[in-house]
Formats: sequence, structure tokens, C-alpha cells
Amino acid sequence: MAGTRELLMDEAERGVRSGGYNAVSFRDLADALGIKSASVHYHFRKKEDLGVALVDRYSKRFFEALDAQAEIARTPEDRIRAYCRTYRDALTSSDAICLCGMLGAETSGLPEAVSSAVREFFEENLAWLRGSLSAHMTDHDAHARSAHILATLQGAMMLSHNMDDLSVFDAAAAGVTSGF
Repeated sequence: MAGTRELLMDEAERGVRSGGYNAVSFRDLADALGIKSASVHYHFRKKEDLGVALVDRYSKRFFEALDAQAEIARTPEDRIRAYCRTYRDALTSSDAICLCGMLGAETSGLPEAVSSAVREFFEENLAWLRGSLSAHMTDHDAHARSAHILATLQGAMMLSHNMDDLSVFDAAAAGVTSGF
């Protein structure tokens, strides 16, 4: 059974993924779990601490899922398809856009520590993608292709979720893997 800290993080993640960082308050979290606000502060001194913990946990889970998807991938195309599946699974399992995508859209209004954690998530995504692309690409081309893939899938998640149409994501993912 999940402890209070995990339950708080679960509730906060749902709130952030659906409404953004400022849509979540310690009071709302306490009310949702039937605890006192002081109990939330026991686990997270400041909202910024909660935000960083959410990004860290999300990033860890994302890359564990990605590693599992990519474990048997042998070619760059297989690895990129695994990457697309991981994004699709994140969308369908929660019926919400990427936590870091939501936070990234509001980065100018986030505490620096949260914004930095989100930036690290995206940098790690880009590094994974660059490492997965063909060794025959120049560094510049691999960087550009990686940024294109990441931006496409992040946008596809948002659009697919907003339109309540998974085929929008699937079409974008198919476009990402074409041309290998």
C-alpha cells in the first residue's frame, strides 16, 4: 500500500498534468487525501520541493519504461519506435499529457528548481534520441532530428489529448518513424 508521500505525489501529478503547476495547492492535496495541510508540509516543505520530486519520479518512471521498450531494439528505427510507444503509453495510461510537457509550457512561471528539473528531463530525452540515431548522421543532423522527434511527440500528446483522438498521436508518431 502506498504511503502518504506517494499518495500526495499521485494526486499532485494528476492535478499538474490536467491543470498545470498553479492548479495544485497543498490545501487541495490535503483535502483530497483527508489529511491536514501540515501533513503535506511534513513531506514537502515547499511546493517547489513537491514539484521537483514529481519531475524526478516522472523522469525515472519514463526512462525505466523506455528502457523496457527499447531492450530488444536492434536498429535506430526500432529504438525510435520504442520511444514513440513509451510516449503513447504515457498518454493512454493516464489520459493526460506529459507532466514535463505541461510544466515546460509554463516554465517562465515556475520556481527555478522545478524549471531546471524539467529542462533536465528534456535534455535526457534528447541525449537518448541522439544516441539512438544512426551513427551515419552528423552530430548536427542527429541533434536536429532528436529535437524534431521530441517536439513532435510532445505536441502530438497535447493535440491528441485535447481533441480526444488517439489517431492524432498515432499519425504524428508514424511520421516520426518514416524515412529511416
